[in-house]
Amino acid sequence: MQAFLNTAVQAARRAGDTAAGYLNRAERLEIHTKARNEFVTQVDHAAEEIIIDTIRERYPDHAFLAEESGRQGEADNLWIIDPLDGTTNFVHGFPVFAVSIALQVRGQLEVAVVYDPMRQELFTAARGQGAQLDGRRIRVSNLHSLEGALIGTGFPYRANATYMDRYLGMLQAVLESTAGIRRPGAAALDLAYVAAGRLDGFWEFGLSTWDMAAGALLIREAGGMISELDDAGDFLETGNVIGGNPKVHDGLKQLFSTPPAL
Repeated sequence: MQAFLNTAVQAARRAGDTAAGYLNRAERLEIHTKARNEFVTQVDHAAEEIIIDTIRERYPDHAFLAEESGRQGEADNLWIIDPLDGTTNFVHGFPVFAVSIALQVRGQLEVAVVYDPMRQELFTAARGQGAQLDGRRIRVSNLHSLEGALIGTGFPYRANATYMDRYLGMLQAVLESTAGIRRPGAAALDLAYVAAGRLDGFWEFGLSTWDMAAGALLIREAGGMISELDDAGDFLETGNVIGGNPKVHDGLKQLFSTPPAL
């Protein structure tokens, strides 16, 4: 898998560094609204094209699932791509965004790259070979309970607003049980931070496959757990996800399954 990983790294660096060059130049960008609070720019499209062209040059028979262009082709090898995770941050000049690339082979996640071009941080993983940050092995945190934990999340919006009442109850429960909550606005980075032990756990409703695929493998290879929030199927399909080190993952699951006190 090393050749696949090397290709993903090259594609992510090319796309991420191209996107970073446009930060703080929003007035020169064409910004379109896909839905309420969901933006897309020509940078999203350009970054995606760079990624696909880089991979396709070496693997012309592979398939792609990308945020802007959708599904392309049918093959055992499927590249899952978010060319600019955190577009809302990007168009506001808020420097938290990333490129996310994963390779799924016959339904199994095999390779993952999350690249933060602003910090020049590269998170990588290959199944069975561990997770790394800039070539150094990373592990999830060793916290044994929710007490003292720092938890990442994302707010429901668009069609996922139907989860808002439930989410607000969860938010209150987590605030009362942990050291704090962070919502930077780029799920791929949030998941990478769980893998690196910077966050102890994470949960969110209604994510897309390309938001989670690379981060999911990073967490697993860093010794963590990631699953469907309600055990209602595959989180890559439902988009409702919970992850963390094993103790925090299980603690969040238990917290969310406990009826609120009256």
